[in-house]
Amino acid sequence: MSQHTSGAKPRPEVLIIGAGIAGLTLAILLEQIDIPYHIFERAAEVKPLGSAMSFTASIFPALEQLGIYEEFKKVSKAYTHVDFYNADLKMMGNIPTDQGVLISGYEYLIFCRPRFYEILLKRVPEQKISFKKKVLRTEEKEGKIHIHFSDNTSYTGDVLVGADGAYSGVRKSMYKKMDEKGILPKTDLEEFTINYTTIVGVATPSDPEKYPKLKEGYSSFNQIIYGDGGNCYVITLSNNQISWGFGVQLSNSILKEAHFRNSEWAPEINDTTLGRYRNFPCPVGGTMGELFDATPKELISKVFIEEKMFKTCYYSRSVLIGDAWHKEHNMQFKTISLANCIYGMKDSSLQSINSAFGKYYNQRYRRNEATFNESAAFAKILNGQRIIRNLVLKLLTHWKLDSSIRKDLAYRPQVAWLSLIENRGNGPVLPQEFEESNSGCPIVV
Repeated sequence: MSQHTSGAKPRPEVLIIGAGIAGLTLAILLEQIDIPYHIFERAAEVKPLGSAMSFTASIFPALEQLGIYEEFKKVSKAYTHVDFYNADLKMMGNIPTDQGVLISGYEYLIFCRPRFYEILLKRVPEQKISFKKKVLRTEEKEGKIHIHFSDNTSYTGDVLVGADGAYSGVRKSMYKKMDEKGILPKTDLEEFTINYTTIVGVATPSDPEKYPKLKEGYSSFNQIIYGDGGNCYVITLSNNQISWGFGVQLSNSILKEAHFRNSEWAPEINDTTLGRYRNFPCPVGGTMGELFDATPKELISKVFIEEKMFKTCYYSRSVLIGDAWHKEHNMQFKTISLANCIYGMKDSSLQSINSAFGKYYNQRYRRNEATFNESAAFAKILNGQRIIRNLVLKLLTHWKLDSSIRKDLAYRPQVAWLSLIENRGNGPVLPQEFEESNSGCPIVV
């Protein structure tokens, strides 16, 4: 693997808040170009929370560049289609992946989030991550960003990266400063619109004799749509594991409470919500309740589905990545874009920092917006009126494949300082944005 350093240029010191997938990915990228960084994580330890994840093939060339792709494939399982059922497990339709495979040259892979997280975590030196670091406040003085933590420690750097999730403290602090100066768009002050939540888990390794689909070479990817506004997925993974998740429409009382909670579910709420579906049949065998019982309660978690598109991603020396800016399926897109922009900085001055952040914004905002709109439309399909939903599902295969998948897979961002991976598929690939930016051409957005 080819690797380059930033040479004699002054190197900005980067402070990353949040040791999630976005924060770790940025650390891995900065490690390669010898840019000093440190990650600060609020939690005392990393908990293996999360369920199944699936990246589009657009991110795989970058994972190849980083030497992660082959190891990633070992903990993943390919899937050839997604099946949709009603509550009685009557087939409603399916979405095949074969055309996407031909376009990109990569199979569609599904994996367990904690196992992918482990792949990333072991690539970041232990001494560059600090846990139990709750940010109290940040301030800028003497040309630096200063972070003050609840344990009476403080750190100083040139760039502050908020990788601290959908309820980002970095974003909140940044927006407060901008609002006080009257330069924050009013829409960024609006609250999240929260109508749904997803409760997720991964059962401990199961018996393939009880669940024969675990023996199959491909993942069984199933989406169940219930008549009460809820929906569920059940997916077989590698290591004989089964992932599950429930999308539930929230009641008014929980909606009010949701605005004051963090991202963790209380166990009693999980029990109440999941109890409604315990006796429903499971598409890979048995009942849903058997999967719940095979999942440690402390590893069942929830994610609020926030319908919010923030416009502002940076101010002065602070910038947002991952869910801190906008929830996105392939969160590494933002991270790669930001790392490429930092790599292209002329020096560590505030002017260069803001120039890099501006390029990052230009590369990502319109794509974020398109992703947000597409996700919102699909959520309405899953939770919409039955007649409309059934009709759309029957047409979805042709609509999705014919009108958008080729466009989606044309965007394959890669790492600027590593040898580019050639196109494996028969579909078009957009020019790399750092190449166009450096040549003076308009940035593709």
